[in-house]
Amino acid sequence: MLNRLSEIVLQAGAIIRSARDIGQSVHEKTGHRDLVTKYDTMVQAYLQRELTALLPEAGFMGEEGFSDTDWSRFEWLFIVDPIDGTTNFVQGFHNSCVSVGLMYKGRMEYGLVYNPYDGELYTAQRGKGAWLNGAPIHTADRDLEHSLLIFGSALYYRELVGQTLAVFNRLFPLVQDIRRFGSAALDLCYLAAGKAGAFYECRLCPWDYAAGSLIAEEAGCRVTQMTGEPLRFDHKCSVLAGSPRAWERISEVLRDEKGVLE
Repeated sequence: MLNRLSEIVLQAGAIIRSARDIGQSVHEKTGHRDLVTKYDTMVQAYLQRELTALLPEAGFMGEEGFSDTDWSRFEWLFIVDPIDGTTNFVQGFHNSCVSVGLMYKGRMEYGLVYNPYDGELYTAQRGKGAWLNGAPIHTADRDLEHSLLIFGSALYYRELVGQTLAVFNRLFPLVQDIRRFGSAALDLCYLAAGKAGAFYECRLCPWDYAAGSLIAEEAGCRVTQMTGEPLRFDHKCSVLAGSPRAWERISEVLRDEKGVLE
């Protein structure tokens, strides 16, 4: 299964690399910060066709054209972001990816994240580990003070800007440095590969973290909501992920800072 899924995801990445007229194909969804291009819809159409042919009994949850279907009626469910990091894609900042997660009875079983610009394919299967281009990867065993912290800040959730910055201000003095890259799926993979120590974002959609969360977990990370509760895959939620020591330290800080997550 993982090999066939990898073939499909690699081909989806080839569609992204073929893009030549991106600027002429951009549309705003909820505002100037929430974008979609014809390539998002092209990639999703390809993925839906190929993935449902591979596993016909599975449901398909994709970012483009998402509707509030009763996803619980499917034992198998694909959760897909055709281009995670669309704004990066539009701007020519090559930190975008294809993200495909496959869930069985409410639990992620397979995760694949592919950045076609640098040729990095991250994959995971529950209980089998995580890989980058076929080589095993593991999260870094560093404390928070010697770790990079990645954060996300979807600015179309304006009601969460204050909370995002409050967490930023609390954590900034405690880490080695901070980064923001604009693709949550890749951010989680960077944790898995030991390139950073922790990640947070106050609200994400399931397709943003479905695949990346399993890859990070299989590489040894802790991945939860910022409150410490398990991730939800039927609704938007916050995400806190990191190497065990970094995750525990951030969790302690957030518990001690009453009001930060309110």
